[in-house]
Amino acid sequence: MNTLVRRALIMLVRLLVGARSEWLGCKPTTAARIYFANHGSHFDTVAVMAALPWPVRRLTHPVAALDYWGKNRFRRYVAETVVCAVLIDRKPKKGSEPLAPLERLLEKGRSILIFPEGTRAEDGEMAEFRSGLYRLAERFPTVELVPVYLDNLQRILPKGSMLPVPITCTARFGVPLRVEPGEDRAAFLRRARDAVLALGDRMAT
Repeated sequence: MNTLVRRALIMLVRLLVGARSEWLGCKPTTAARIYFANHGSHFDTVAVMAALPWPVRRLTHPVAALDYWGKNRFRRYVAETVVCAVLIDRKPKKGSEPLAPLERLLEKGRSILIFPEGTRAEDGEMAEFRSGLYRLAERFPTVELVPVYLDNLQRILPKGSMLPVPITCTARFGVPLRVEPGEDRAAFLRRARDAVLALGDRMAT
């Protein structure tokens, strides 16, 4: 039943937003990867998942905010059971390990999808990336980090809106990154953010 609901959701998203994919800097693979994307809408997660080929999608787990998707039983069902997301506390308690569930997935050869800004952009500008992406990159140096740029999604479901506006969306996948020798956190996060922005610039040309 859950598989049927998941497929129905993917079909609905493709109907509403198209969820096209463009693989520019890499090819789809079932190997473990960390996909990281800009964040402008609650549709972001399902749009990227819908853009992934089925063999990749079934091994990929998006990361979602516990304070939003765990707010009630319905949202938690959609996130954890339908989309197979991992719910993360954006304000973890001192001494906790919020990235531990993601590390376990990567250790099992699974892929994850994260939004390093941590929250949706309100003005269309991409926020600075948080440190979690760098920590995962250091912890898993052989895992490719693939930048993803999502086009148009902020217009599909603007912040505060209850109903989606049908429009075509493209998920563009770029050249994989890794932490360079001697590269510190700030430099890596700037480079990762620039990689996503560069994909957006290519869409504008």
